Amino acid sequence: MTDPAIHDEDTTVFEASRILALDGTEPEAFAVRDGWIVDTGPREKLGARFPSARRVQLDGRLVVPGFNDAHCHVSQAALARVRVDLSDARDGDDVLRALRARAAVCPAGEWVIGQALDESRLTGEKIGRRALDTVSGEHPVLIIHYSFHRAVANSAALDRLGYRDSSDAPAGGQLTTDEQGRLDGWLIERAWLDAWLPGTRRSPFETGDHLGGRIAALTEVDNDLHQLGITSYCDAIVGPAEHELFMAAHERGVLTPRVAMLVWYSYLRDDLSVPLEWAPHLRVSGIKMMVDGALSGGTCLCQRPYPSSTGTNNGLQIVGDDEFRECFSSAADAGHRVAVHANGDLAIAKVLDVIDGLPPAANSVRHRIEHCSITDPGLLDRIRANRVIPVPFGAFPMLFGEQLVGFYGEERADWTCAHRAMLDAGLDVAGSSDFPIVPADPLLAVQSMVTRRTPTGMPVGVRQQISVVEALQVYSTGSAHATGEADVKGTLRPGQLADFVVLGEDLTRISPGRISQVPVQSTWVGGQCVWQLTGQER
Repeated sequence: MTDPAIHDEDTTVFEASRILALDGTEPEAFAVRDGWIVDTGPREKLGARFPSARRVQLDGRLVVPGFNDAHCHVSQAALARVRVDLSDARDGDDVLRALRARAAVCPAGEWVIGQALDESRLTGEKIGRRALDTVSGEHPVLIIHYSFHRAVANSAALDRLGYRDSSDAPAGGQLTTDEQGRLDGWLIERAWLDAWLPGTRRSPFETGDHLGGRIAALTEVDNDLHQLGITSYCDAIVGPAEHELFMAAHERGVLTPRVAMLVWYSYLRDDLSVPLEWAPHLRVSGIKMMVDGALSGGTCLCQRPYPSSTGTNNGLQIVGDDEFRECFSSAADAGHRVAVHANGDLAIAKVLDVIDGLPPAANSVRHRIEHCSITDPGLLDRIRANRVIPVPFGAFPMLFGEQLVGFYGEERADWTCAHRAMLDAGLDVAGSSDFPIVPADPLLAVQSMVTRRTPTGMPVGVRQQISVVEALQVYSTGSAHATGEADVKGTLRPGQLADFVVLGEDLTRISPGRISQVPVQSTWVGGQCVWQLTGQER
């Protein structure tokens, strides 16, 4: 960067009612040049230093660093917009009607894919293979569950994927059956993941997801995220198709947020032609692995039994110990940050066991535990000792509180998404949504972290409540640590990127139960406005 005293006509000075830099300071203004913050302080100081600078008075009550979602699946949200969106389906007829409409305009043999199904909200008979066989006799049909931990397929799709009977299920996965012992179409955990992420090639059912439509859909999703104040995100599962999407959007100049990518571990040896070094808008942040199942689905791997939805007594382990250790070690030895999906306390312990055994050189980067949901003081001590960054859900206690208590009991719910205990243990804690599984709204997550209450007022582990400022830091500085970018983003101080959000109310001065209702006035990336409230939104 050049000396900030030179060429101040290229500088913009931003002023606001209140600015929380989240580094312990509250400057009255900050100066931006070439997308970077070059100075902060009183208005008079910056006015004297940059007399020719453009001055912008930001409307709103509070300015904070841009929100950074450290674990989401934006590429899948974009794909959902070019597939059949089933999020509003209310019964099986709604599902089948939507799929038949798509099949009617698809060439014979092309996949018909639905997404975002929540079968718990459907009335009537459960959707399965037989029902999907009625959609079309010429197309493989598949529906991806909203959790991305399972899917359901018709007979043609099962045949295309090579699944004939339940014995074809890989270790860590299930192919469930009907009362006659025939496959009912449901692919659980690794049986689905191996089909979705086949290792060395594009997923076999991506043929209809054309690049132009995906780029347009990604642009729409990114704009929606800007509307929520999000300036950066980390896409948590990237393979060749997702890489192609982000690279094409970047090359066409339509990728407005800053995107970090976690590459699925089976693609580690592939040449994805993605720069590993730091880049302002698109970079590989690490390698993604997965140990256990879903927190909200009752399949996460726990030390003590619970009524798991899989029929097991403590969840599912998706990747075996030997395979996990070998893949983690090879990625870490190559210098990669490894981010591991681990929800249950037993799964988290298995991750830490592997990290404990790494040579110092393989531990030079800070590894991540995605979700890191059910913990205890001993696990947090081990996480701190290994400099690991936990990436827990922000809004899950608020959105799934009743389910969490029902699955795991109140004792474990008290230590689920344990933000208070993690911060007290001295950990750098990242903010994440897991969007599109749940809404991406950071203010919803902030309210959940601050209140630990469901919409009905049910308390869920209230001992884990944190302050508003701490929650904002989780969604900014904590997330920057998770992607290895804390030196360039996460606060509003000189030398950091000028990514910030303007809020319509001061979150520290309102009832915590109203936080999610506060409007985002505008969102800025590199000192440029990428979204502004017009009076119609939120």
